[in-house]
Amino acid sequence: MSLAARVTGLLVAFAAVVALVVFVAMHFIAAKPVVEDYTPYASGGQVTVVLQTDAQNTVTNKPGWVSYFIQDPQTKQWVHSTYFEVPANTRVNMMIYQYDGCTPLRNPVWGQVTGTIGGVEYVNGTPTSVLNSWSECSVAHTFTMPALGINVPLASPMTLKENQNLCSTSPCSPSDGPHNVVTFSFMTPAAGGTFRWQCIIPCGLGYLDGNGGPMVTPGYMSGQMQVDA
Repeated sequence: MSLAARVTGLLVAFAAVVALVVFVAMHFIAAKPVVEDYTPYASGGQVTVVLQTDAQNTVTNKPGWVSYFIQDPQTKQWVHSTYFEVPANTRVNMMIYQYDGCTPLRNPVWGQVTGTIGGVEYVNGTPTSVLNSWSECSVAHTFTMPALGINVPLASPMTLKENQNLCSTSPCSPSDGPHNVVTFSFMTPAAGGTFRWQCIIPCGLGYLDGNGGPMVTPGYMSGQMQVDA
């Protein structure tokens, strides 16, 4: 084989590798979850966004990954996504069905409710400003949006029996197992913008320090709120 033919072969192989890398990057990094648009459903300066957290997700090829789901505001069906859109200068009423078991917070500061209207969350209708996961089995995940100063610990089923009988098929429903309903509200900025949010508890089982996998993947334990001005 001539030198020119070998060089051409190497260039073709290199181009193929580059194309594969670009494809993987676009598929796993650039791709984003479905955006559920709640904007048309705002009324009286308010809108309600409904989520749930599950110990698994049986609708993807990664069933062992913990995950959020979001409710389609039109069909009321659960969608495997963490991206939603809401209007600016609007009170967002969050309702999160929490089906996962407890995991101690690495830092108790994340057990404090911040950035919500009134500085509280409501767990099954009862207001609270802090959940102490170090003194009792009380927190599964968090809804944390640093740019708006929002942090809400999501209460978990507390007893050993409850944690051994969690919902095992996603998306879950109230009849599928023990859960809590967490509600809280906050105002969106008048200027609009894009705001990232995620769970702060390292819940990526099998990854270094629990911070990989679902923790860093949009559509699982991290998401985005688009605010339309």
